[in-house]
Amino acid sequence: MKWKELTITTSEEGIEIVLARLDMLGIQQVNIVQGHDEVDALLHSAEKYWDYAEEAVLDAQPAVQAYFSELPENGDTERMIRASIAELSAMREELGLDLGSLEISVRTVDEEDWANNWKAFFKPINVGERLLVCPSWEEIPEGNTRAVLKIDPGMAFGTGTHHTTRMCLELLEKSIKEGDLVADLGCGSGILSIASCLLGAREVHGIDIDPVASRVAVENAELNGVDKDSFFVMNGDILTDPDFRRSVSNGEYDIVLANIVANVIIAFAYLLPSMMKKGGLLIASGIIEDRLDEVVAELEDCGLEILEIANGDDWRAVLARKLDD
Repeated sequence: MKWKELTITTSEEGIEIVLARLDMLGIQQVNIVQGHDEVDALLHSAEKYWDYAEEAVLDAQPAVQAYFSELPENGDTERMIRASIAELSAMREELGLDLGSLEISVRTVDEEDWANNWKAFFKPINVGERLLVCPSWEEIPEGNTRAVLKIDPGMAFGTGTHHTTRMCLELLEKSIKEGDLVADLGCGSGILSIASCLLGAREVHGIDIDPVASRVAVENAELNGVDKDSFFVMNGDILTDPDFRRSVSNGEYDIVLANIVANVIIAFAYLLPSMMKKGGLLIASGIIEDRLDEVVAELEDCGLEILEIANGDDWRAVLARKLDD
């Protein structure tokens, strides 16, 4: 089958906004191309909360690549994408963000070019001191003594190699204790939830706004042999749904994970203490360097003490503790 590939050149700030625009159009297959000589891919829409992963160098400019099949029913898709991006471009001043050029280029690709060939770039990788993240099609290295976290990302990438997820995993393995109760906000693929189980959590609650992303998390948990009695997924929006918010604001969690983006972390920062035990820990990532001070200030205002800030290229992760009431 032939596929159309539309590449929308943007900026680091503009990536999430372009993704949202494509999501509104129902575009299901998206790659993220990031600067700094890395190509990152993100499972979008129904499974858009996959973590990032490195690929070969293609372009120094951040971009989003949208894919759709060349079928008659998709004949109007390119026009709709162009119209939506043009509308976004006209909103630059109102948004007050650097959206990049928003230029669009188009090419036709074979399905095999983007659905299978990328697997050659992914090999088992050691993360921290205790974890081995291994794509499901790869053999576990001989002599491995680490806990193995198997991931099958299908048409996109979810192997834990991007700084945001790697830093979360490293902070998690240093912080988690046997028997901890963990909440994973925006659990997506489940990579952090599954890692928590492998590292000794007695129970993990994956929380996600997207029910299909949650399905992927459950499937990956099954792939790793995670006990069904130790991993539960809850779907809802803690920001807009009061009933759902009350259901997770129970003050029980030893660790709360939030590998999302700075804007979202800031938005629900005030809710975090209500989810955590006294002395409970927050591990928050997906924070671009320029937004770190805002995130830190908001967390501190909400009663959290910053214990550590991890660095990974332009990304930051925060380890914080709930102060005694």
